[in-house]
Amino acid sequence: MRLPNEQLEKLKQQKYVAEKKLTAAKHKEKRLESEIKQLTRSERTHRLCTRAGMLETFLREPTILTDDDVMELLTFIFHDEAVHKKLSMLIEKRKETAQPDGG
Repeated sequence: MRLPNEQLEKLKQQKYVAEKKLTAAKHKEKRLESEIKQLTRSERTHRLCTRAGMLETFLREPTILTDDDVMELLTFIFHDEAVHKKLSMLIEKRKETAQPDGG
């Protein structure tokens, strides 16, 4: 039979170990959350660079045009009803196949 002091010490030790494990798990969680954010940021950067490159292939002299010029052109293009219909169709198609990146 254990003495109450021995039992109390054992419980205190178990509590200490559990707290250390909890602290370690919290640190791991923060590290993993940071890693997820970094990967998400990298994916977004890659997507933006890829699509900007695609846009530039259609601009005759992209270095001469300003950001405002490109925005004006895109605004003009995307006001066309046929463009809206095509965009909606592409979005619906991607939602059905669940492949947002196109590959």
